[in-house]
Amino acid sequence: MSRRNSPRPTDLASELPPISYVWETPNRRPRRAEWDIPDPAAPGRLTPAMRAKLERIVRRAPEVMVKITGRTKDVAHLKSHLAYITRNGELDGETEQGATLVGRSGLKDLQQRWEDDAGLDDKRRRDGSLSINIILSMPAGTDAVAVKDSARAFAVEMFGYNHDYVFVQHLDNKHPHVHLTVRSLGHDGKRLNPRKADLQAWRERFAGELRLRGIAAEATPRRTRGRVRKGDRGAVLAMRKRKVTPDVDRLAREEVLSEVRGGRAAKHPWDEQIRSRQDVIRRRYLDYAAELQRSEAPSNHELARQVRQFVDDMPTVETRRDLLIKELNEYSQDRQRNVERSIQADQPAKRRTPDRNR
Repeated sequence: MSRRNSPRPTDLASELPPISYVWETPNRRPRRAEWDIPDPAAPGRLTPAMRAKLERIVRRAPEVMVKITGRTKDVAHLKSHLAYITRNGELDGETEQGATLVGRSGLKDLQQRWEDDAGLDDKRRRDGSLSINIILSMPAGTDAVAVKDSARAFAVEMFGYNHDYVFVQHLDNKHPHVHLTVRSLGHDGKRLNPRKADLQAWRERFAGELRLRGIAAEATPRRTRGRVRKGDRGAVLAMRKRKVTPDVDRLAREEVLSEVRGGRAAKHPWDEQIRSRQDVIRRRYLDYAAELQRSEAPSNHELARQVRQFVDDMPTVETRRDLLIKELNEYSQDRQRNVERSIQADQPAKRRTPDRNR
C-alpha cells in the first residue's frame, strides 16, 4: 500500500499579493524601485528589500521632505532668490562642479554667470522658468552634516550630468534643510519639468542617500501611514495664521452647511474610494503579519507584532469633508448649550412667600 503524501499546510505567501501595494504611489515612477520587484520564484514572499522597507515603515523611520518651492521667471527674480538662499553671501553655496561660492563676490559671480546663460536661452517661452527651486529637509535632531552630504549626492545623481545648480544649507531653524536651485535648461537643450512621479522618485533617492550615511529615513506616500488628507499649501497656512479665512476653507464649509441644512447627503465617490483603499492597505499589512507569525524565526514574530501594532495605531480614516461635518456638529452643540444657559440665567428665581393664613 503506497503511502499518500500528507497535505502540506497552505503556503499563504504564495497566495498573497505583493506587500508593495501598501507603499506604492498612485503615480507611475520613472523607474521601478527595488522593493517593488517581487521574487520571481515566489511573488508573494517578502524579498530582503521589501522586508527592510516594511521594518522602516512600522518602526516609523522619519519621512524626508523634498518640495518644489517655486520657479524663477526672470533674471531679477533669479538674482533675488540666489541672494536669499545664500543670505546675501553670508552662507557658502556649492555648485554642480563642486566649487564653493564664498561671500558676496562668489554670489555675484554666480548671478552674473547665470544671467549671461539666461541671455543665450532664446527658445525660452515668455512665461518659462529660468530655474526650479527645491528644498530638501529632515526632522529636527537629524545630523546636519549627513543631510548636506546626502543632498550633495542627490543633486549629483539627479541633475549633475545635465543641469547647472547651486545648493546652500540652512541651519537657522530646528529642521536641517538644503535649498537647491537647478537651472531649468539642460545641457541637452531639454527643460526640466518634474511631475508628481518625479517628486516621489526624488524623495526615495534622498531617503536612500541618508540611509547610506546611517540616518533612518523613508519616503512613503501618506496612504501607507493611514493618512488620507493632503497637507495644506503654505499660502493657506499663512492666511490661517493671520486669522484670515482662505477661500478654499470658506467654500468647503458653505458646501457642507448647504448639505446639512437641506437634509441631504451628497454622494462623493472619492470618499468611498479612499476608505476602500485604506481597508485594502490595512488588510494587506495584517495578512503579512499573519504570514510572518507562521514562521519559526523569533525575529519574524517580533516584526509581525510591530506590524499589527502599526495598524492598530493608524489614524481613523477621516476625509476633509468628515472633519468639516464634525466641526459643524460641535459648533451647533456649543451654540445650543449657550442658548440653554442664557435661558436659565434669564429666568427669575422663584421666591417662596410665607402663607399668611397659617
